[in-house]
Amino acid sequence: MFEGYEKFKKDIYAMTTIDLNAYKEKQMRRRIDSLLVKNKAQSYDEYVHLLHTDKEKFDQFINFLTINVSEFYRNPEQWKFLDEEVFPALIKQFGSNLKIWSAACSTGDEPYSLVMALSKHVPLNQIHIIATDIDKQVLEKARVGLYNEKSIESVPDDLKRKYFTQVGKSYKISDEIKKHVEFREHNLLRDPYPSGCHLIVCRNVVIYFTEEAKDEIYRKFYDSLAKDGMLFIGSTEQIMNYRELNLKRHQSFFFQK
Repeated sequence: MFEGYEKFKKDIYAMTTIDLNAYKEKQMRRRIDSLLVKNKAQSYDEYVHLLHTDKEKFDQFINFLTINVSEFYRNPEQWKFLDEEVFPALIKQFGSNLKIWSAACSTGDEPYSLVMALSKHVPLNQIHIIATDIDKQVLEKARVGLYNEKSIESVPDDLKRKYFTQVGKSYKISDEIKKHVEFREHNLLRDPYPSGCHLIVCRNVVIYFTEEAKDEIYRKFYDSLAKDGMLFIGSTEQIMNYRELNLKRHQSFFFQK
């Protein structure tokens, strides 16, 4: 390994505002060191100089850090329903300090979308999203918040201008949004669920489980919701026995306790 990684992290932050502390150091250093070797840099300082002077190498580095498979505001018509119907109803019922859980949040596009969407209804300082996933690596990427252009194409233009900064060919979400999401490691089949949730969002994940596991998860989501709370599922999913679970269906993908 090369010497001076702490300084390198500070140099990268100064250049890009990307905080490499969000990544596990051992794995990240190993991957970055491979970039140094690939680009024939003899030290971190030399590599930083290369990033400053060679746009192609800078883009290569940013692309290396960027999340490539994710999507903000996936299925925009469902987010429109969330914005126009669900959020106003929940705020009327529970007030502006909603307890929201983004379950199996993957690389952060969903909880960050929730913060931006909810910010149209309540002040940012009243928003707190719990975001969980079983995969530590995707949580690390989510905390960094760097996405490619395709990932953010469904974000409304005003929010895109306000909350994203272009870095190379990628886009970094603002710290103003990031600080309202609390990422935690969580296994849907093993760990305790948060309680008293006003909104649970779990989309396009449960399809990968067995029917028995799906049933268990949906029952736990039901228990996790406050009365009149809402569950938002993915466009690839159905809850066939929602009546048995005492859920009321709104639209195709929203279910109320």
